[in-house]
Amino acid sequence: MSQGPRSGLAAVSSALLAMSRHLEVRDVLKTIVASARELLDAQYAALGVPDDHGGFAQFVVDGVSEEQWRAIGPLPRQHGILAAMLHEAKAERLADVRKDPRFEGWPDAHPDLADFLGLPIRDGEEVIGALFLANKRCPKPEGGCGFTQDDEELLSILAQHAAIALTNARLYERSRELTIAEERSRLAHELHDAVSQKLFSLRLTAQAAAALVDRDPARAKGELHQVASLAAEAADELRAAVVELRPAALEEDGLVATLRTQIQVLDRAHTARVTFTGAGLRALPAAQEEAMLRVAQEALHNALRHSGAEHVDVSVRRRGCGAVLRVTDDGSGFDPTAVRRAGRHLGLVSMRDRAGGVGGSLTVESAPGKGTTIVMEVPGG
Repeated sequence: MSQGPRSGLAAVSSALLAMSRHLEVRDVLKTIVASARELLDAQYAALGVPDDHGGFAQFVVDGVSEEQWRAIGPLPRQHGILAAMLHEAKAERLADVRKDPRFEGWPDAHPDLADFLGLPIRDGEEVIGALFLANKRCPKPEGGCGFTQDDEELLSILAQHAAIALTNARLYERSRELTIAEERSRLAHELHDAVSQKLFSLRLTAQAAAALVDRDPARAKGELHQVASLAAEAADELRAAVVELRPAALEEDGLVATLRTQIQVLDRAHTARVTFTGAGLRALPAAQEEAMLRVAQEALHNALRHSGAEHVDVSVRRRGCGAVLRVTDDGSGFDPTAVRRAGRHLGLVSMRDRAGGVGGSLTVESAPGKGTTIVMEVPGG
């Protein structure tokens, strides 16, 4: 806070805004650690989320290179100063952590830590993490700690907001898990209703063809053509279901490449023409990319299964710091107000919830006989 109240307040505000901007737990942890290190001008920062077995479920560091981190080895255990913060739930401010009687050493590749400031992150009475900083970049009093009481109070404020951000991120991930389970249940229901019925029809038609082979070969040939048609339809349904069940390769490939791959498969699997355009889009926050992918999948599902469309077009383009997704079909269309009144929302509520959950918006344009256009916009990061 040495740069003055205005600049100090701006720095705190920026740190808190950065924490609230992310929904993935790992992203939140990284933001907390980076914000704390920058705010208090420390050389190193770390945050550990404890597990129930004496170790850490997650441990994030800032100020250590990837090479150094790999050389350090396994994650630390809950011992020494870390254990004190977790189990005694109180702040620790030390002039030299190496001289503390609880210090138990560290691996050879571990950087040397001297002055130390750490405190627990608490959600009510539960300790959900330990945040600490080391090696304050400032002149230090002889035998004293570079971190001050003001630093401790500032880190305490940051830790309180970190607890809120971390709890929200965990709730979001839990909600997403439930959504995935619901989607898999929906797919299972569709497979039962669509594929099972087609396979049953295929079986009956094949039996009819077998009975007609000797006495009416011409009719048997017609029935066999029907068998081939039913088998092709069943294969289409299965391919589409596999596309939706396959985990999205967002982390490895990004939104554009993932959408392009899935749409190429859908184009091959369905009689409707499915096209995609998207280029030059910069990476978005992970939660926004996943929400856009899921909305695109739901819109494609509606267009290909319910609208009778001959052509479905998907596009993603950049708008400011964010992006716009557009899914347009030339199908039968519908009256959105009548659909809402009848309760048949075709996944529109789910799509709106996904868009709103990442700070975005969703609009639906449709009319009977006029096709449907679904537009989702997200703000970016």
